[in-house]
Amino acid sequence: MVKKQLSPIDVYKLLSKTNCQECGERNCLAFATKLVNRDVPLDKCASLLKAENRKAYEQLKLLLEPPVKEITIGIGQKAIKIGGKLVMYRHEFAYANPTAIAIEVTDEIPEAELQSRVDKAQRFSFDYIGQALKLDMIAIRSTTNDPTKYATTVEKVAANTDLPMILCSLNPEVLKAGLLAASELKPLLYAATKENWESMAELALTYECPLTVFAPNDLNLLRSLAKTLLACGVKDLVLDPGTFLADGLGDTLNNLTMLRRAACRLGDELSGFPLIGVPMVAWTTSEGRSEDLVKWREAYLAAMLTVRFADILILHNVDGWALLPLTVLRHNIYADPRRPASVKAGLREFGKPNEESPVMFTTNFALTYYTVASDIEKAKTDAYLLVVDTEGIAVDSAVAGRKLTAEGVANALRASGMEDKVKHRKLIIPGKASRLSSEIEKLSGWQVLVGPKDSSAIPSFLHEKWQSPA
Repeated sequence: MVKKQLSPIDVYKLLSKTNCQECGERNCLAFATKLVNRDVPLDKCASLLKAENRKAYEQLKLLLEPPVKEITIGIGQKAIKIGGKLVMYRHEFAYANPTAIAIEVTDEIPEAELQSRVDKAQRFSFDYIGQALKLDMIAIRSTTNDPTKYATTVEKVAANTDLPMILCSLNPEVLKAGLLAASELKPLLYAATKENWESMAELALTYECPLTVFAPNDLNLLRSLAKTLLACGVKDLVLDPGTFLADGLGDTLNNLTMLRRAACRLGDELSGFPLIGVPMVAWTTSEGRSEDLVKWREAYLAAMLTVRFADILILHNVDGWALLPLTVLRHNIYADPRRPASVKAGLREFGKPNEESPVMFTTNFALTYYTVASDIEKAKTDAYLLVVDTEGIAVDSAVAGRKLTAEGVANALRASGMEDKVKHRKLIIPGKASRLSSEIEKLSGWQVLVGPKDSSAIPSFLHEKWQSPA
């Protein structure tokens, strides 16, 4: 049955309708609208938390429950949430909980290599338009099928990282040994199959861990196993329909798509769990291919699985050239399409500016701001940068759409207190805002210098054109 789209009125009917404003909204309908848009938590309504409103609270909680269940892996500040998706495609609504990227280690690699791989996963970080792009998990795979060796490896990993873990083995005895070594860390167990599901269910229930269900290229079996495990009491499941290369690549993408469609469009509860993809299969099917080619195969498979609904990826390669594009892709997909990426408006200082330092402005579109900021830093010049609020829109688009106006620049200039910070009255404006120059001069009383259209030319512009007042 197709799931009905939730409306604010559906939520409003279950609220107290007292318009008490304790939630910070002007009335209950405004709060209902924000609940539907997932802008506020349900618990922010104090009235719903009262005993007499418990029934309405539970009904609302059920109404707001996403088609794809949200599951927590790990503990503490590094714990990650996966799933929680409301829609199939990001243009319909913002995606929740970015795809978790796990780096794989095995229980037979040398200790030095184990340490190196864990350290690389732990330290990986790249600053991208104000966000630190990082990796999320360590997947520990048993290739020896030896419980003792596996437990030792899990202990070593747990001692050297606080990243959440995925314990990978189809042998319940091996996983049990790993769990005993990490009993309080709430790892994800991988995986329950038609052969071992009873033992895996017992482990998941005993240690209160989420469990992966694995049925390669068989969605009917996958759903059947999920139904059986739910009946056994295992509520936190992750679905793996298998990851295949070559002729099986089409099946891989189709299976993930059909599962997500069944959950989001058809309301199928047995399909409504996070999905896992394993691009590292590129290494298990390399068959004489060069290492570089295998790395490329894993990288492009990881990108496709990220786009096609995978909530977790298990990778082998730890090279930055492969991980950086993937983390940037993930960031862009999980950015809220309803809101432009923006930074806080206001005055920024670079270096140690004084009363003779140049004054520039840009918009608060995040990509524009961080690009301009980087180019000012490259100039190695002490400077002021005024960030004007354009609702997160770039310079040329903001000028065309009247989000960036001379009046707005003049007001921001006055609000920043720049007249008390510098002796001169010279403002460098972006080249793409040159049409506003005369009006800015008229409204602000400052002399306008039209800067370069491309911020990469800021260093040379300041060197050649900026003359500090005497």
